[in-house]
Amino acid sequence: MEASAKANISKIAEALHSQTNFTKKECEHLLHMYKDITGGADDAKLDRNKFKDILHNSFGMTDDLMMDQVFRAFDTDSDSNISQEEWLKGISTFLRGTLEEKTSFAFRAYDLNSDGVISRDEMFQLLKSTLIRQPVEEDPDEGVRDLVEIVFKKFDTQKKGTIDYAQFKSSVVDEPLLLQALGACLPDEKSADAFLCTFEEVHVPTTISYIRTGGGRQ
Repeated sequence: MEASAKANISKIAEALHSQTNFTKKECEHLLHMYKDITGGADDAKLDRNKFKDILHNSFGMTDDLMMDQVFRAFDTDSDSNISQEEWLKGISTFLRGTLEEKTSFAFRAYDLNSDGVISRDEMFQLLKSTLIRQPVEEDPDEGVRDLVEIVFKKFDTQKKGTIDYAQFKSSVVDEPLLLQALGACLPDEKSADAFLCTFEEVHVPTTISYIRTGGGRQ
């Protein structure tokens, strides 16, 4: 990498590391990763397909709907790409986020139409996507609808008919296990630790899973 590119990465890391849960050096490693994944051009951004490959290969995610929603939660300016700043801030929440940061992230992922609330229909789509169906069921959606009502009551404590962020946050604070009640939108501890190891080393690996070309998603 050219000296000017390294200097630019250092400058970006210096400006942004205080807005993340990473050190400046760790931000530099993550920005090097970003460059490797996107091809290295100064104006290159991380697109949806490459990002979903990272979610699949590095974090074991397989649900297309949830991976799309995680992408949207990272893509805070909704331009259909993940910038370097969005990458750093999103990975920070993903790997080292506080409960409040993860709660905000999960709510964005679960709010399918980005209208600021989670409806019964959105909850149905999320749970239907993540549950394993039994082939002998006459109406496979009936069990999902029953589950929606149970989970919805957990969150809709004010009987509004929709779940806003305040209700979602309050429920998660009271019962942290509800954080991912609508589907796995954050990595498990093992996957998070494994990914952290890829940039906590002295040298950034160039053949780790996030840029693997073979054995990708089906």
